[in-house]
Amino acid sequence: MQKSYLRPTYIEVDQQAIYHNVHETKNRLHDDTELFAVVKADAYGHGLIPVARVCREAGATGFCVATMDEAIALRNAQITEPILVLGITSPQTAAIAAVQHISLTVGDLDWLAEATTYLQADTNLPVLNLHLALDTGMGRIGFTEKNNLAAAIQQINESLTFNFEGIFTHFATADEIDQHYFDQQLAKFNDMMSVVSQRPRYVHVANSATSLWHQVCHANMIRFGIGIYGLNPSGSAIELPYELQPALSLYSELVFVKQIPAGAAVSYGATYHASTAEWIGTIPIGYADGWLRRLSGMTVLINGVRCPIVGRVCMDQIMVRLPEKFAVGAKVTLIGRDGDDEISAQEVAEYSNTIHYEIICGLHDRIPRHYLPRRED
Repeated sequence: MQKSYLRPTYIEVDQQAIYHNVHETKNRLHDDTELFAVVKADAYGHGLIPVARVCREAGATGFCVATMDEAIALRNAQITEPILVLGITSPQTAAIAAVQHISLTVGDLDWLAEATTYLQADTNLPVLNLHLALDTGMGRIGFTEKNNLAAAIQQINESLTFNFEGIFTHFATADEIDQHYFDQQLAKFNDMMSVVSQRPRYVHVANSATSLWHQVCHANMIRFGIGIYGLNPSGSAIELPYELQPALSLYSELVFVKQIPAGAAVSYGATYHASTAEWIGTIPIGYADGWLRRLSGMTVLINGVRCPIVGRVCMDQIMVRLPEKFAVGAKVTLIGRDGDDEISAQEVAEYSNTIHYEIICGLHDRIPRHYLPRRED
């Protein structure tokens, strides 16, 4: 989607907040524990390359992405640290990954067999680093049986084209108060690890939630994701053990202001009618930007005052009810602080019955990202 630089809607990313969140977390880890920054999905909507560079400055020793394309983009930006693709990739990409020194995730024996045929076609390729995924209860990807895991490890260790670099699992409920299912997954992981006679370089089970609230498995690497961006993995269910600073704010401005008479309708479907004469302001953002249609009725901040969205959210515009006539050009805060009030991504998520991950990842590329510089230490 074409970025709209000449429209007054933009995202502001605080690089100092990102640095703080990574640096504080890294300092709390054991000396032998590494931090890989999870920058998939364009760094959760914050911008892949700028975020990766700040994370590296803050102490991240590697990166996790979801796709090969994201990994290659990091390599093209001269990010030389280890990169792990967390999702399953086509075996046909194995040679590309080897050349680019990108680590791949493996979840079954068939993948190994097929990738071997592609790698053996070129004897000059570097060794391909692999991480074995264990499905201990997430139900997504990975080995579920010890015999298959043992066979995969043996095949990798006997191969001249593979290197057993890592092994990991993913907890489904690490961000919940009830630990019952978490403990079940932990027991399953420990049981499956019994066939791993020699631990690889990286053993990692901790996403942001696990790293914040659990110390388990004698792992030596964490995958730090949503915490980078200053958001609580549990939403508001569990208090954070230390401060994280939100990095993303979303702003626009009033582009049109008018007074409508009592009874006048606003937006598609005429679902909203003014009860009295009302001042209505128009803001250039809509569901094509990721400001969801179900956010009708949500408030925004203008001049420090909460103003509700009235009528349905349109593709490119929303309308808000103003307490009085505000000037065209007045700043609008959709996520962020204005004066003594603040609208968080969590508040937006709760209003729209979803999670803050979806809110920030859903903000489309059409909205330009502006980066506040990091303060020099």
